[in-house]
Amino acid sequence: MDRVTEARTQASSPSVALNGSTPMIRDTFLPFALPLIGEEEIEGVLTCLRSGWLTSGQKVKQFEQEFAAAMGAKHAIAVNSCTAALHLALEAVGVGPGDEVITTPMTFTATAAVIEHLGGKPVLVDVEPGTLNIDPTKIEAAITSRTKAILPVHFTGQAADMDPILEIAKRHKLAVIEDAAHAIPTRYKGRVVGSIGDITCFSFYATKNLTTGEGGMITTNDDARADRMRLMALHGMSKDAWKRYTQAGAWHYEILAPGFKYNLTDIAAAIGIPQLRHAGEYHARRLEIARRYTAAFANLPGIETPTVHDDVEHGWHLYVIQVRPEGMAIDRDQFIREIVAANIGVSVHFIPLHLHPYWRDRYGWKAEDFPTAYAAYQRILSLPIYAKMSDQDIDDVIHAVTRVANAHPMR
Repeated sequence: MDRVTEARTQASSPSVALNGSTPMIRDTFLPFALPLIGEEEIEGVLTCLRSGWLTSGQKVKQFEQEFAAAMGAKHAIAVNSCTAALHLALEAVGVGPGDEVITTPMTFTATAAVIEHLGGKPVLVDVEPGTLNIDPTKIEAAITSRTKAILPVHFTGQAADMDPILEIAKRHKLAVIEDAAHAIPTRYKGRVVGSIGDITCFSFYATKNLTTGEGGMITTNDDARADRMRLMALHGMSKDAWKRYTQAGAWHYEILAPGFKYNLTDIAAAIGIPQLRHAGEYHARRLEIARRYTAAFANLPGIETPTVHDDVEHGWHLYVIQVRPEGMAIDRDQFIREIVAANIGVSVHFIPLHLHPYWRDRYGWKAEDFPTAYAAYQRILSLPIYAKMSDQDIDDVIHAVTRVANAHPMR
C-alpha cells in the first residue's frame, strides 16, 4: 500500500449530524495543512544523525542532483528557504540600490522584502481576475529605465502566463525570476516550472507540496549565475569549502564575496529526497481532491471555484474559492467563521502586499491602486488540500462548505 492510499483510507475522527437532514460536520478539528511523512524520511534523518554529518554534505548534493533532473534544469542549489532563494536570485542578476523589480500584490511579503534587502524597489502590477496571477498585459506599462527584473508568482500552483512575460523581458533585456513556492509540480504549455525563466525559486516549508520542514531550492540553466548563487549561499567562501572537514578537503579557503548563511542541511535533504520521489503521488492526490471540490461546489451560487487554464498542469498547493456577494447573504469573513465552527481549518492567501501597513505606508499605495487584487482579497479563502487527507476529511470539507453556502442564500 502506498502512502497516499494508506492516508486516504485511515480512520478519521467521527462526524456527527446536527439533525436528521443537516450535512454532517466533524467533532474534531481538521488542520488546514499537514505534511505526509513516511518511514523513508525518518530513516534518512536517523542515518544522518548516526553518521555525525549534520550540515551541508552528500545528502544535499544528492537532493540537488535529483531535483535538477526532475525539473529539467542544469543546476539546482539547495538553500534554507524560498526567501533565501529569491534573495540569491535577485543578487545574481544584479539587482542593487535604486533598481526596480516588477511583481504582484498577490503574494507573501518575502517576495517583495528581498528586493528591498538589496536596495531595490518592488513595483506592483495587478493580477488577472480568474487565476489571480500577474497580468502580463499590465507589465510593460510598469517598466522604467530602472527596471532590472520581472518576478512572477505562480499563485496557488497555477503557472503564470509565461510566454508574454518572457517576450516582454527579452524585448527590454530584463531577467525573469519565478517565485515557484507553490509550484511543485507545475507545467506551463508542457514545460516544467523550474526550467522556463532565468531562475526559479521553490519552497519546502512545512505546508508545501514537498517539504523539508524549512528549506528551498533554486534552479537555473545559467552556469555563471549558478556559480554566483552557490558562492553567495555560503558566506562567499571558495568552491567546495564545506569539504574542509572531510578527508578529501583542506583547511584552507578564501572569501571571495560578502555572502550569506543560506545553506540547507543534510538532515533537511534527507527528508527532501524521499519527498521528491513521492511528489507525483502527492500531486495526483491533490488533483483528485481539487476535482472533487470543484464538482461539489460547481452549482453553489455563492461559491466561485478556481479558474484553471487548459494549457497548465496545476500544482494545487492551494485550493482557493471565492465567496460571491451576489450569490450569498454573508461575506467572506462570516463564511470563514462558520466553516471554522464546523471544525474545518481554512486560511486566506493572500492579504495583498499593498494593504499591509509597511508596504502601504512605504510607497503610499491605496487599496484601489490594484483593484482586481483588492476585490479578490475580500472574497477569497483557501480550503484544506493535502495528500494526507482521508476521503472522510474531504467529505467533511465538502459538507461544511455546502451547508454554510446553502444556509445563507440571497433573498
